[in-house]
Amino acid sequence: MTALNEIFGYLIQTLLSLYLMAMLLRFLLQLVRADFYNPISQFLVKITNPVVMPVRRIIPGLGGIDLSSLLLSLLLQLAGIVALLLVNGLGPPNILLLLVWSVLGVVALLVNIYFFALLAMIILSWVAPGSHHPAIYLLHQITEPVMAPFRKALPPMGGMDFSPILLFILINVVQIALRHMAAGVGLHPALVIGL
Repeated sequence: MTALNEIFGYLIQTLLSLYLMAMLLRFLLQLVRADFYNPISQFLVKITNPVVMPVRRIIPGLGGIDLSSLLLSLLLQLAGIVALLLVNGLGPPNILLLLVWSVLGVVALLVNIYFFALLAMIILSWVAPGSHHPAIYLLHQITEPVMAPFRKALPPMGGMDFSPILLFILINVVQIALRHMAAGVGLHPALVIGL
């Protein structure tokens, strides 16, 4: 691999991963019914609308799930895999394998989003408790539906909430399973955003 190929691959992966992250955050924010008027929500809607709105005319949402954003996330992941394969001088495998790779990548990225959102919430609860920043509010809206069952299983002890530990354990288990599934279908981690 030449330096130019490596630079081009890095740029493709970075740009696609940023847009894929925006698309998945839009999906998650709509899934948890987050505040649409939050400035961060508005930003995500504005940068993803040019791609989402035409697809939404064909594929409407279903029961609060934004199928168009989810489908576009899978297609972005697929496009990124194909682009990285081509940059590295490899031909793409069959379409079924590409779809499996894309699904694994999107699920891995969703798990990573929750990992970092939870980590940010823990740090912010120490550094800026009671803050009303729009980002903190969105982080709370994303993480609370996932945290609620863990809080019921492990209530606060002595004023400390240990339920994030259970969620971190689950996230690590899912990440290990995803890595092994990816290896099982011949997916190299460098090809997928989020893995």
